[in-house]
Amino acid sequence: MTSLTRAEIGALGEQLAVEHLQSLGLRVVERNWRCRYGELDVIAADAGAAVFVEVKTRTSDRFGGVAQAVTEQKVRRLRRLAGMWLASQEGNWASVRIDVIGVRIGRQATPEISHLVGVG
Repeated sequence: MTSLTRAEIGALGEQLAVEHLQSLGLRVVERNWRCRYGELDVIAADAGAAVFVEVKTRTSDRFGGVAQAVTEQKVRRLRRLAGMWLASQEGNWASVRIDVIGVRIGRQATPEISHLVGVG
């Protein structure tokens, strides 16, 4: 694998995460939604639920796994951002959840994807 920049690795991980979500039947509503308080990587719809997905792409285990990447503070920030996105939308969502998708690139020929559902 040629050397990729952090931005390229992140974009690749996000694309793989989106493909994973779509393979599960989720519909991607928005990607890289930003406001002054932060960014939501992927927003998807899952049978009436708004799903806010944090994507963590790793090329090594140096910073821990996916579960360690999402602290309680990070979940609180994601909840606040999700609330801001929801407030800007028309219509209602039956429920809301926060998922985390970890993409591990480089250890095997195909990227490894781990999906934590409902972390917050």
